[in-house]
Amino acid sequence: MALLEYALIGGILYGIFFSLVGIGLNLVFGVMRMINLAHGQFIMLGGFGAWLLVHDLHLNPIFGIPLAILGGILIGYPLYYGVVPRLQRSQDPEMLSFILFFGIAQMIEAVMLLIFGADQRSLPGNALGSGNIGAFGQEFPDSWWVAAAVSVICIGGLWLYFTRTRLGFATRAIMADRDEARATGIDVDRVSAIAFMIGLSLAGIAGVFVPYMVGSVSPSIGDGLTTTSFAIIIIGSLGNPLGTVVGGLVFGVGTMLMQTYYASWSNLVPYALLLIIVLIRPSGLLGKAVRSA
Repeated sequence: MALLEYALIGGILYGIFFSLVGIGLNLVFGVMRMINLAHGQFIMLGGFGAWLLVHDLHLNPIFGIPLAILGGILIGYPLYYGVVPRLQRSQDPEMLSFILFFGIAQMIEAVMLLIFGADQRSLPGNALGSGNIGAFGQEFPDSWWVAAAVSVICIGGLWLYFTRTRLGFATRAIMADRDEARATGIDVDRVSAIAFMIGLSLAGIAGVFVPYMVGSVSPSIGDGLTTTSFAIIIIGSLGNPLGTVVGGLVFGVGTMLMQTYYASWSNLVPYALLLIIVLIRPSGLLGKAVRSA
């Protein structure tokens, strides 16, 4: 029974964090209808940003959060206006976006390999707290709780953005029908650029905690994070950012259960869950709600 409790509580913490990992990718798809195949590489950049803060500047990795937001703005704004409007006007924007973002992903990985090499980098275990916090008789590292708390704050902030701001209402209108939103006078490119910057910022913030939740960060980790993020958003509902929370929790609990009872099979969890959900509910667990909105 203790093992089951450990797996369930740990899975919830793990799943909340991976909701943050995937939510930026789902936001970008929902607004732009493009899959950012460089999503994992932007998460990886956040991880290396936290590593540099700790090892070179001797700062707490939590300072990587504002750095990630700044990076999302500085990278997202020119990247969006430099390539996305042109892609939207092309004959096949979806396929071209796959090619473009795949190229960006490989370029980022190659540059990081040149700078840092292929070695895995980790962060001191006590940087976010040196102890454990217990719940229902089970204890987990402070870093897991901090990562989960930051994830909840970020996801809650995104929900408030969608439900309490004019930009959020405009973003939801674009997600529902891009052409109709443009016809009503919404500046689609401006709102989409902001959503793109938010998506990259969320990816960078998630990256700050990757060395703790995954174990380390390396230039080659990006593709795996993109694949896991894509599986999570399919499980929840593709195009519904807040549905990513459901997908993240399902993924987190499933992964921790497998790691607890069948550790050698745990890497198959995202793919097995993806296959099962697609076969049973092709639109994702929250797909019906999205269609009726």
